[in-house]
Amino acid sequence: MVSLLVPAEGYSPKYGVLDTQRGIKLVKDTFQRYLADALNLQRISAPLFVFPSTGLNDNLNGVERPVAFDVKSIPGEDVQVVQSLAKWKRFALKKYEFEPGYGLYTDMNAIRRDEDLDNLHSVYVDQWDWEAVIHREDRTVALLIETVRKIYEVILETQKVVCEAFPALEASLPKDIHILTTQELEDRYPELTPKQRENAVCKEYGAVFLMQIGGRLKSGIRHDGRSPDYDDWSMNGDILVWYEPLQIAFELSSMGVRVDERALLEQCREAGCEDRLGLAYHKALLEGELPYTIGGGIGQSRLCMMFLQKAHIGEVQASVWPQEMLEECKKNNIHLL
Repeated sequence: MVSLLVPAEGYSPKYGVLDTQRGIKLVKDTFQRYLADALNLQRISAPLFVFPSTGLNDNLNGVERPVAFDVKSIPGEDVQVVQSLAKWKRFALKKYEFEPGYGLYTDMNAIRRDEDLDNLHSVYVDQWDWEAVIHREDRTVALLIETVRKIYEVILETQKVVCEAFPALEASLPKDIHILTTQELEDRYPELTPKQRENAVCKEYGAVFLMQIGGRLKSGIRHDGRSPDYDDWSMNGDILVWYEPLQIAFELSSMGVRVDERALLEQCREAGCEDRLGLAYHKALLEGELPYTIGGGIGQSRLCMMFLQKAHIGEVQASVWPQEMLEECKKNNIHLL
């Protein structure tokens, strides 16, 4: 059984495949240029795979299986396709000697074999991963919110450029982004599931930064899973918007102030992942060898899908899909690449 949402009033794409490809290029070229200017970022090259022993791969929610393979010229250890570059970026900032107030961004391409495929989720993940060096005293919620507002302004500026180039598209985002914590959200909607809460609050405000994801709420449950070894769960969150065509909350970005030595230890203990503390990345962090940072990931195909008002992420990226989903999409005028 495939999970496919179809717009209630039917779906007709506003632009064909070739115009969509032009739109994808415009979105990506515009957004990354504006993002780099807003956050003082420089583009650098990033790996597609890493050695597991480094501890640099992202464990996501802790249950997803990375894609691994052997390399003929490097016997004895497999390599893993990255699931994100959250930890690798911090090493790169040290390696390239970035100063506080400056950072990097990169094109992150990943394979997530355990993803549940639907309108928004693909086996193939493409995003801008970014990371910037900060002073230890700047590890604050205030800096996090300031950075969120800068990123949201870049999103609005990109929307304006895209709508001017493609007149059939409509600007749908509000001017301001509403900020609240996962605990405030649970207090407001105690009877709803975390996903239903996101839908409710995004429908009300249009754009939301939902803070403090990873730890347990008063109810004893977690709003959502987060790996314990990169975001500080007290200073992280997701940028979510209301996506009218599908009537759902739509995550554009996950980001946060990164763990310091204390947060790494506490969160790994809470998650039962203390075995990771012996890996190279974790040891370097605990020994004070890595810079303090803030960073995140911003979905490239997600942004393209939203700005070009598509019904399925497969309309803006080439991936693989179950046969049943391909047939349902074709039946509903959804043209997957």
